[in-house]
Amino acid sequence: MKITMDKLDGDLMREVEEYSGEKVSACFQCGKCSGGCPLVTSMDLLPHQVMRFVQMGLKEEILNSKTIWICASCFTCTARCQRELDLAKVMESFRVMKLRQKGGNLLHPRVLTSAQLQEAPQQAIISGFRKYAR
Repeated sequence: MKITMDKLDGDLMREVEEYSGEKVSACFQCGKCSGGCPLVTSMDLLPHQVMRFVQMGLKEEILNSKTIWICASCFTCTARCQRELDLAKVMESFRVMKLRQKGGNLLHPRVLTSAQLQEAPQQAIISGFRKYAR
């Protein structure tokens, strides 16, 4: 991948830290999160690469990756992290950013068709109910 200055988002780390509450700058790329992830074979960016991309300000590369949607939030990465970072929260922050970018922040589970419910990832459905079914 060729990285040019026009691709870098200098505020990305601050934005992710604000959304997730995690100090992304503390990650020192040990790779334990990627080594323990049960879904790493399906990801286009490994978990530790996501953290590095955040540090580098490569927002669009992360938002356009399938990794943020594949993450099962199983917390294996969190349990293995020497810096006690919760990478699942970081992944969730990118899902929120992507949904807001698409204008999809106001989706309510009751407006989904049965076909959409069958196609949607289970995590998205549960997350929708938690956020909007009050």
